[in-house]
Amino acid sequence: MSRFDAILFDLFDTLVVFERDRLPEVSVNGRVIRSTAGQVHRRLADFMPGIELPAFVNGLLWSWQEAERIRAATHREVSAPERFDMLFRHLGHEPDGLPAGTIGALLAEHMRELSRAVVFPAHHRPLLEALRQRHRLALVSNFDYTPTAHHLLEREGVAHLFDLVVVSADVGWRKPSPVIFEAALGGLGVAAGRALFVGDRADIDVAGARGVGIPVAWINRGAVALAAGEVAPDFEIRDLDELRAIAGIAAHPPRI
Repeated sequence: MSRFDAILFDLFDTLVVFERDRLPEVSVNGRVIRSTAGQVHRRLADFMPGIELPAFVNGLLWSWQEAERIRAATHREVSAPERFDMLFRHLGHEPDGLPAGTIGALLAEHMRELSRAVVFPAHHRPLLEALRQRHRLALVSNFDYTPTAHHLLEREGVAHLFDLVVVSADVGWRKPSPVIFEAALGGLGVAAGRALFVGDRADIDVAGARGVGIPVAWINRGAVALAAGEVAPDFEIRDLDELRAIAGIAAHPPRI
């Protein structure tokens, strides 16, 4: 019998894998980069044709860097709509003065392209189905746009396996803040010691979950060593399928 009642998953680079090489290319000032910026800029032209591509790309990069600065300093989430507000202010346009529907359309384009760069490993679905037979499952993700997190689960046909989806864009706080973990535990009605958190980041997933008393399985695909002073996980795995042994469920049948 498993010692856990619930298993909580990080999303990116744990449950799904983000492959930057799948992003579209855009050429700016003689340099080719992988970014959603080209598609988003083309969509912007439907609303505001006067903003040139280089300025838009630079503004989009600046908004991401500024959002990351705020997140690192405070663990507060900067939602995607807030980030796009910051982008337009940086470009000299107040968000309230934009043509109706501008930011919504740009967000939809941006998230559509990001989603296309996300891969769901085929063996993760049977794993989740097996875990769901004995455990409650939840998603706990640092992500700035909740609809896309739901979309990815629905696209891969696993949304129905999750009892709860907790996204930092809704909570307002990011891992390793205890707030997002406590929101998940409260939503499930599960004690910290009866849950297992699975994530790929030692600094935010392992430290954050252990900080509120949740045991952690660290998916360490690259077999990197913990940095000095980092919190050790309860389990270390290379592939998500190793959760079968931790959770006490049957091994996946070999592929023939």
